[in-house]
Amino acid sequence: MTGFIIRCAIAAFSLFLTVYSFGTGHWGWGIVMIFVTALVILSFFRNENMLLALNQMRIGNHEKANKYLKRISRPDLMPKKQHAYILYLQAMLGTQELGFARSEQMLRKAMSLGLRTAQDQAVAKMHLAGICAQTGRKTEAQTLLSEAKKLDKNGVMREQITTMQKQLTQVASKNQMRMAQMSRGRQKTPRMK
Repeated sequence: MTGFIIRCAIAAFSLFLTVYSFGTGHWGWGIVMIFVTALVILSFFRNENMLLALNQMRIGNHEKANKYLKRISRPDLMPKKQHAYILYLQAMLGTQELGFARSEQMLRKAMSLGLRTAQDQAVAKMHLAGICAQTGRKTEAQTLLSEAKKLDKNGVMREQITTMQKQLTQVASKNQMRMAQMSRGRQKTPRMK
């Protein structure tokens, strides 16, 4: 909330300086201040911490991305698209801490709110496919991977998708996993002579 108040004060001061520059006849400074005011006002619509976290994640620096995400206190008050990206980033970075169920829930909500780029949608679907494979939902994982393959138009993730598809052929289904767990519990004891 303090950041919002500071941003409002800077926007008001910048707008005052713009009007003052034009009023006193300093047209050059007035034009420069129009750009400064526009940048400050645009910061109301784009959260800088989210942009920095998204950039750090794309670079591959997950620690810094997590640090920027933790600075955002109330993502539910942000616009819908930004809230979707916050959920997307939190689910991608915190799968180990959140667990598969919570991470899957956050990714599905982010996709329903709307991720802007097809590449981000493909990454989210591939991550969901990995979660489904880990929890034994093989058919759902295969459909998610095929959707991710369609969304990956540039072929950036082609190698990762093919690797996951090969791994899915080796993964047992949920029913087979249950049967294996049950058979381990009923091992025969050797007969005594």
